[in-house]
Amino acid sequence: MKKTLLSFILLLSSISILSQKLDKDFTSIEDKVIQWRRHFHQNPELSNREFKTAKTIAKHLKNLGIETKENVAKTGVIGILKGKQPGKVVALRADIDALPVIERNNLPFKSTVKSNYLGKDVGVMHACGHDTHTAILMGVAEILAKNKDQIKGTVKFIFQPAEEGAPEGEEGGAELMVKEGVLKNPDVDAIFGLHISSGFDVGTISYKSGGIMAASQSFKIKVKGKQSHGSRPWTGIDPIMISAKIIDALQTIISREVNLTNEGAVITVGKIDSGVRSNIIPESAEMIGTIRTLDYGMQKQINDRMKEMVPAIAKSYRAEATIEIEKGYPITFNNIELTKQVLPTLHNVAGKENVKLIKAITGAEDFSFFQKEVPGFYFFLGGKTIGNENPYPHHTPDFIIDESGMLLGVKTMTQLALDFLNN
Repeated sequence: MKKTLLSFILLLSSISILSQKLDKDFTSIEDKVIQWRRHFHQNPELSNREFKTAKTIAKHLKNLGIETKENVAKTGVIGILKGKQPGKVVALRADIDALPVIERNNLPFKSTVKSNYLGKDVGVMHACGHDTHTAILMGVAEILAKNKDQIKGTVKFIFQPAEEGAPEGEEGGAELMVKEGVLKNPDVDAIFGLHISSGFDVGTISYKSGGIMAASQSFKIKVKGKQSHGSRPWTGIDPIMISAKIIDALQTIISREVNLTNEGAVITVGKIDSGVRSNIIPESAEMIGTIRTLDYGMQKQINDRMKEMVPAIAKSYRAEATIEIEKGYPITFNNIELTKQVLPTLHNVAGKENVKLIKAITGAEDFSFFQKEVPGFYFFLGGKTIGNENPYPHHTPDFIIDESGMLLGVKTMTQLALDFLNN
């Protein structure tokens, strides 16, 4: 009995000492994390093209003495940190790619980078916060490397490219990482990921057990009409007009055919390309878009109706149309038991009043591919700028986050790893 009591007292003492040391480490790392984030923000790279980003990450991990693997799933970087004692394996993931968006704010470190996307010259911007995710995980790696004598097991740091989707004709992202064995050797027992949000208050963590983000599919529709002079539309078959009819009809699938009281669903056409002159009715048109679903039964229903509807509408106007729907990303699903297990950690780090239970959202994440293989937990980190009641959405030119929210991300990911391994 005395030995048991003594062991318990020594355990509490060691936890207290570690907690004090971590507090000092967190305080000292914040400025570094912000500077890393600003560097990545000013030097963004598109999916599967994150060459300089990957080199910066790899150099940092190597300097920390962490075993480092490069060129995983094209430009991904993996770090493996072994603790002083054997135990489980936990993975921590950050996505590193940017978007084809021209930045439109006045940040002193705004991006002026240009690139080419789908054959067009575009700006490149971290318009979704992946720069913050990368910097946060680099900070976590530094803190855990300093405290590896307190780690019982192994931490695997996954810096993942192409979360926004690989370029056309290429593989990439989490799916390719899984295919290349990123969750093996050593085998991962659980994985954690985060996403900063411009819509949630700084200092808060938002989560949901089960499905938290939607499945995502891309689709492509091609309409073939008949070219003619713009002054004589009756001599041709107008693919632009037919495309408009298709777009309009697709929305009736959501508004009139699926039961939205069960789960949310979205169909969005994001790009339409057709024609060259004002006075020529073109021969063809092409549309691309996305489907978001939180229920696989609804996903099948929507896919089936789109495949029926698109060629039928075109045929009614004497045209032809084809539709291709990609497999896409699965639902981002937080393991129920793991969610219960990590809640005390979230409460301890952020304060119980700052941990918010939310409903599922129609955004999507290829973190879901990791969760299909091992238990995973994904959460949102508050990054809304103070006083901004109408924050700019992600994927927009004016997107901005409050950097003061990043330290909570470092603390949370660090503590999740330690608590999972040492519990």
